[in-house]
Amino acid sequence: MASSAVGHHALLDWTEAAYWREARRPLTSLAFILPALAIYEIGVLLLGPAAMRNGADLWLRDFLELFGLGQYFLLPVLTAALLMAWHHTTGDNWQVSAGVLAGMLLECVVMGLTLVAIGRVQGTLLQSLVGPGNHSVAAQWSLRHWSIAGRTVGFLGAGIYEELLFRLMLLPMAVGLWQLAGGSRRMRLVVAIVVTSLIFSGAHYWGPQGERFEAYSFLFRFLAGGFFGLLFVHRGFGVAAGTHALYDIFVGVF
Repeated sequence: MASSAVGHHALLDWTEAAYWREARRPLTSLAFILPALAIYEIGVLLLGPAAMRNGADLWLRDFLELFGLGQYFLLPVLTAALLMAWHHTTGDNWQVSAGVLAGMLLECVVMGLTLVAIGRVQGTLLQSLVGPGNHSVAAQWSLRHWSIAGRTVGFLGAGIYEELLFRLMLLPMAVGLWQLAGGSRRMRLVVAIVVTSLIFSGAHYWGPQGERFEAYSFLFRFLAGGFFGLLFVHRGFGVAAGTHALYDIFVGVF
């Protein structure tokens, strides 16, 4: 009986450890975001001007255009290729567990709701300090122009492409640049997350589609950028992108 109980606990420990490891793999992240990526790209084609397009998507496509690479499906193909190439460097197997994908979805729901709660706490604190006002990031978005379908499609794209740009691409670059200045690995990572979170927040106010700057929304987006950065480092790209997309849907659709 005792040996059976020990074996049962060991199996649970192994399963839990396996999940945390499997969910962080690049291939698992690709399998997890692939449905959302397909819905976004096809949804934009079908909805046309009625679909929301996020800045990161447009900036990445403009960058590709500089090299004459303007094919519509090239960006999602390159996104998939980047994750597959990253997975190849790990030397890991090429299998994905459906149970792990289901667990990641649940994780993203919990993390997305956690970020909603953080925003509400921040708004309550700010209201107690400066008095009543419109202390809500969601209130800054001009969403009435968009249908629910257009918003949902747009938020799926924002979750994927903003995490692709600011976390998968810029965060490792920031770590590498800061490595030249020395310091511990943890310090380089902290600085890189802070810097990329500032860029992430500021990007929402830049360009012709940028919003009017407000300190509240800038601060919250900076905190959200740090939140997504920590998720990317500890839980992988898939959970970070899924959490980002679901948070946007929670506050922008529901």
